[in-house]
Amino acid sequence: MNSLQGKFLIAAPQLLDPNFIRTVVLVLAHNPQGALGVVLNRLHPKTVKDLWKQVSEGPCIVDRPLNAGGPVSGPVLALHRRNDHADAEVFPGLYYSAQREKLEQLLAEESQEVRVFLGHSGWAGGQLENELAQGVWLVLPASVEMIFGPVEGPALWQILLYTAGRTALRQMLQPPHVAPNPSLN
Repeated sequence: MNSLQGKFLIAAPQLLDPNFIRTVVLVLAHNPQGALGVVLNRLHPKTVKDLWKQVSEGPCIVDRPLNAGGPVSGPVLALHRRNDHADAEVFPGLYYSAQREKLEQLLAEESQEVRVFLGHSGWAGGQLENELAQGVWLVLPASVEMIFGPVEGPALWQILLYTAGRTALRQMLQPPHVAPNPSLN
């Protein structure tokens, strides 16, 4: 099994499940027992500060939109670049946290490179692999620039869908190895 941890899952246009239509999911963990991810391009109606007032008495100076991480309810998760506040590393330089103490530390500090998620996306063992075999997800390597960049919402899905299509086309059209001097063939 090839782990998809640290990859983007881009919903293919034919994926009509309302939970995932036109979404971009970042896979946080993936092993034979299943996968965990967060939807990057859906916003929750609340802000991070609104949520934090409901779940903690600690300070929160992060005033940005809250992300709707997926259809599975669960702990608040944060993506960030601070290894000292990390529960786990997604890929070098990107971490996530769900422990209350670490979230309190993160949200008490000013940072542009933090995204907070309410809910997440999860797959049982073999479920994501089955969906990939059906062609409902396109896969691309994730990047910090796309995760924390200025492109959000539907535009993120459109850009990554276009990139995935170009990548697939380039792979299909790539010629087999050609000798430096084809006349010697």
